[in-house]
Amino acid sequence: QVQLVESGGGLVQPGGSLRLSCAASGSIFYIYAMGWYRQAPGKQRELVARITSGGSTNYADSVKGRFTISRDNAKNTVYLQMNSLKPEDTAVYYCNADIRPVGDYWGQGTQVTVSS
Repeated sequence: QVQLVESGGGLVQPGGSLRLSCAASGSIFYIYAMGWYRQAPGKQRELVARITSGGSTNYADSVKGRFTISRDNAKNTVYLQMNSLKPEDTAVYYCNADIRPVGDYWGQGTQVTVSS
């Protein structure tokens, strides 16, 4: 069993910042990649940012230059620093872990609301 526990969501004004954290625990052999996805009401879940064990990253075009993903391999934890937040960033953010060889795991989601 693998558990992903997210924290750090909340309500923030436009232009503000939030930092999300996600810690993986349980029967983990090797986490190849960890990432953050988001889903806004009425929309499909989309990739926000992803980072591999080697440190390679990729970002959605909509968050490039504003969001930064980082990872602490020793703690099996991934972070998402979100700056210059916009109302369109409002969504439920989900942590994802690609654990080899067993597959994908998801967190329960954390709400991020950007509103004045």
